[in-house]
Amino acid sequence: MIEGIHHVKLPVSDLARSRSWYEQTLGFRVTIEFVEDGEVKGVAITREGCGPALALRHDPGRAKAMAGFDPIALLVGDRDDVHAWAAALDQAGQPHGGVVVGHQGGAVLVGLLDPDGIEIRLYAD
Repeated sequence: MIEGIHHVKLPVSDLARSRSWYEQTLGFRVTIEFVEDGEVKGVAITREGCGPALALRHDPGRAKAMAGFDPIALLVGDRDDVHAWAAALDQAGQPHGGVVVGHQGGAVLVGLLDPDGIEIRLYAD
């Protein structure tokens, strides 16, 4: 039986830069570092109350290939929360594409790009 999603893994070109962006921009915290040959090659990151976990993996080629793609929509409480996120991102000088109406009438913050240009959306039904 499948009970849900354990984690989502994203490729990144610069692990330290991406780690910092996910921490500072979205409030994630590192819970595990994956060390190979004495070097950190990936991290697991979580945000309290947010599941599943995300994993960032050093893989520049795949990160470049995913630029412009939106593999993740993070669920937020409600439409007002999406607008609050947009305002907070604006205050922090973090560019994004604004809030649009989703396919089911919800609010979706689009155009929030991580350091590799992978789009992370914030979504509320």
